[in-house]
Amino acid sequence: MKNKELKIRISERRLNKVRLCAAEKDKTMTQLIEELIDTMPEPKKQIITQP
Repeated sequence: MKNKELKIRISERRLNKVRLCAAEKDKTMTQLIEELIDTMPEPKKQIITQP
């Protein structure tokens, strides 16, 4: 699977929270966010968009 880039706007407070949590768990922010996304339920309907 090809990796894609996701750019988001986030408050400084939330960014610092993610940075600290990732550091505590000895993970990258990407790893932490991917794990969070993986805990989300699967959508009932698949929506596929391509540029």
